[in-house]
Amino acid sequence: MRDVLPEIMRWWRSGLRFGLATVVSTFASAPRPPGAAMAVRGDEVVGSVSGGCVEGAVFDLAAEIDEPVLQRYGVTDDDAFAVGLTCGGIIDILVEPVSIETYPELGDIARSVAAHEPVAVATVVSGPGRMGARRVVWPDRSSGTLGLDRLDEAVDDDARGMLAQGVTGIRRYGPRGERRLDELAVFVHSFAPPPRLLVFGAIDFAAAVARLGKFLGYHVTVCDARPVFATPKRFPEADAVVVKWPHDYLASTTVDERTVICVLTHDPKFDVPLLEVALRTPAGYVGAMGSRRTHEDRLARLREAGLAEEELARLRSPIGLDLGARTPEETAVSIAAELIQLRWGGSGRPLSDTAGRIHHEAS
Repeated sequence: MRDVLPEIMRWWRSGLRFGLATVVSTFASAPRPPGAAMAVRGDEVVGSVSGGCVEGAVFDLAAEIDEPVLQRYGVTDDDAFAVGLTCGGIIDILVEPVSIETYPELGDIARSVAAHEPVAVATVVSGPGRMGARRVVWPDRSSGTLGLDRLDEAVDDDARGMLAQGVTGIRRYGPRGERRLDELAVFVHSFAPPPRLLVFGAIDFAAAVARLGKFLGYHVTVCDARPVFATPKRFPEADAVVVKWPHDYLASTTVDERTVICVLTHDPKFDVPLLEVALRTPAGYVGAMGSRRTHEDRLARLREAGLAEEELARLRSPIGLDLGARTPEETAVSIAAELIQLRWGGSGRPLSDTAGRIHHEAS
């Protein structure tokens, strides 16, 4: 829903009523992940739930919706080009009417998303609970109710754990919040802050990586110790440009499991002390640019600095997938390709050379 939020907030603040369709679960080769949303008001449509396969049917349903409903779409038995997914997948979509009256919490959610404050929305989508009952969960507070205190408490715990991981999906409970039962399904939509992309080295390759990182939804920081190179003018797509010794900055900033660290300096006086810090953080990705000879020299220096082999094994160097990239832009694509491959568990091979599912679960 993050992508459609600016437009639907304009409708919501104007007191208008509209239909909101949200993907809550997927099976097999579904084209859009849980959380993908489409809003309908009259002849206006924003967003997408299936990349086109079932948009028409969802539009018709959302345009007329009066009560929340969970609708399943999949390949039809007789004609895959009827209302269904030609890719062979199945998607469950929650369609609900939205207005200030039906969704009063939306303003608080939008403010948290705009401020990069973690927030999750838990909604009953099937089972013995009230369909469409909603609870909004922040790290330090909650509002609304799903019907029972015990269920609210169980969902609060799960939603906060999902927020910490940036995970969106279905959680199942008993009718009174029992964790070992599964009659009641709750869709937890996590709006975690964007993951961080820390780019070290204010060079032309860094500018290309910053552009592509921003396109992929990262909060991008470029850092270099040289003030003449590390300027906002040279990196307009970056959210922040920091003039500081890279290892000092990394040691003082927040790094979590979703953080990506790209070391593009390929200069030992910068990258060795920086990688000493980086490889001891919980960052999900640490990559360094340079030739294979540079990589071997860098490993030797890091061993001398006391890094263990299991720490060195985390380093992805030379950075990126083997695409034959040469230009800064091509190199940025190869780095982005590696990030996507690691996130979803792809093989990195041409799809025409593979069999089975195209869309992978998060690895």
